[in-house]
Amino acid sequence: MLLDDMFLEPGAAIPRARFIAPKLEVELAFLLRSPLKGPGCTLFDVLRATEYIVPALEIIDSRTPRVDPETGMGKTIIDNIADNAGNAALILGGSPVRPAQIDLRWSGALLHVNGTIEETGLAAGVLGHPATGIAWLANKLAAHGVTLEAGEVVLAGAFTRALDMRAGDQVHADFGRLGSIFCRFV
Repeated sequence: MLLDDMFLEPGAAIPRARFIAPKLEVELAFLLRSPLKGPGCTLFDVLRATEYIVPALEIIDSRTPRVDPETGMGKTIIDNIADNAGNAALILGGSPVRPAQIDLRWSGALLHVNGTIEETGLAAGVLGHPATGIAWLANKLAAHGVTLEAGEVVLAGAFTRALDMRAGDQVHADFGRLGSIFCRFV
């Protein structure tokens, strides 16, 4: 779930102390124009229901340590799901595009941290097309009577490795023709 207080502005000075062990990923975000409901939701349904797509940086974190200090046990996928999939914050930026304006599979990003390219990736790395994961989500939620609603922002999934963030890190994600996003951790 994306909550209002998770949305940060491009160029933000992000307090590192707000998080336990933040990591940053590059994604595309879909803003829905109309509801998406499964079962049977397809990639084409997602594209028809989408108002626009924008570049996004997702900050993932944990509300609890990744390793339990008492038992030494690491978190499992069940723990991650219970922790809202580690979602802690996000930044939307760059230039919005309509789904038909660009082949989303070829949308890519160069992720610079402190002036060095640390990651690159293409959105096709998300199940072959970023809209495929959103169709999957709509179909999974249908079993619980949940619909993705108009006006909601849905993250399509990371297409770069998650990078650890430290105080002092400056991040610049260059999405090519989709623009860029800058932030820094303080």
